[in-house]
Amino acid sequence: MVSQRGLDVLRAIVQDYVESREPVGSKSIVDRHNFGVSPATIRNEMALLEEENLIVAPHTSSGRVPTDKGYRLFVDHLAETKSISANQRQAIEKFLDESHDFDDLLQRTSRLLSQLTRQVAVVEYPSLGSAKVKRIELVNVGNARLLCILITDNGRIDQRLVECGRDVNDEELNDLTLRTNGFVSGRPLSEAQSVLSNFDKEFDTRASSIARAVAIAISELVAANRTQKLAVSGAANLVRTEEDFSGNLYPVLDAIEEQVVLLKLMCELVDDSSEIAVSIGSEHAESGLRAASLMAGAYSSAGENAMVGILGPTRMDYSANMAAVRAVSRYLSRLLNA
Repeated sequence: MVSQRGLDVLRAIVQDYVESREPVGSKSIVDRHNFGVSPATIRNEMALLEEENLIVAPHTSSGRVPTDKGYRLFVDHLAETKSISANQRQAIEKFLDESHDFDDLLQRTSRLLSQLTRQVAVVEYPSLGSAKVKRIELVNVGNARLLCILITDNGRIDQRLVECGRDVNDEELNDLTLRTNGFVSGRPLSEAQSVLSNFDKEFDTRASSIARAVAIAISELVAANRTQKLAVSGAANLVRTEEDFSGNLYPVLDAIEEQVVLLKLMCELVDDSSEIAVSIGSEHAESGLRAASLMAGAYSSAGENAMVGILGPTRMDYSANMAAVRAVSRYLSRLLNA
């Protein structure tokens, strides 16, 4: 059983090590923190913490650094509850309010969170499992091409060029747009592909090939919207903390590249908590992330939940980063559900 003083010493070690990246000794703790006891007393508490595998000496006669177990105890019980500053809150609102569409909003969210935390930021796109087609817009862009725009009922907008093989006049375009929306407007994305399988048969020979190309474009857009994907920013931040990964960033970079790993971990994390959740180092089954921590929370969009979080070294400012993830996820939810 760790005493209250021992817990306070652990908090001091975590905070000082995160700030300095140098092992923390008893004299440093006495000098920097108001414990009111001698270095010998602090050394005794540190010895007990080491017995509990909460801290470890990286080198003989050095100070101590937190273990994954120590970080876990810190995150669960010792981390101070922080809030972002008023200036940070205003910056979040201003930056996200300037987004042009759904994709731009999520990309901005990942960039903003990366800047706030100086870690890799990860934002999951909603799966849109229950989303419906609001409407399809077809725009004549010339050179025998149309721009097919899919708009869902939760504000998601995606587009794709359609090669028509010939120019399309205004009357044909209006008719094609009207019939297309008659087929898919109001339908769940899960149905949109199947109902378009015979779409081209509704048209005469001259127009059927164009209708078929439009149907294919819509099917591809729907398929893309139903595939889980991430907006990731800040991978360059890993270079700043490369030493925290024992100089080997490749396993972490591989995990970022293989987005399915991050998606799985984030979903498992938030399933276990309605608040900001954290997994630390050896808690990851994937060996490539044993030197990393993952932090995630949920945001909502038209009834669908998705994840937002950060990835970085175990030596990170957990309190400040949790506050940033919480603030960004909450504002993103408010913005999408306004």
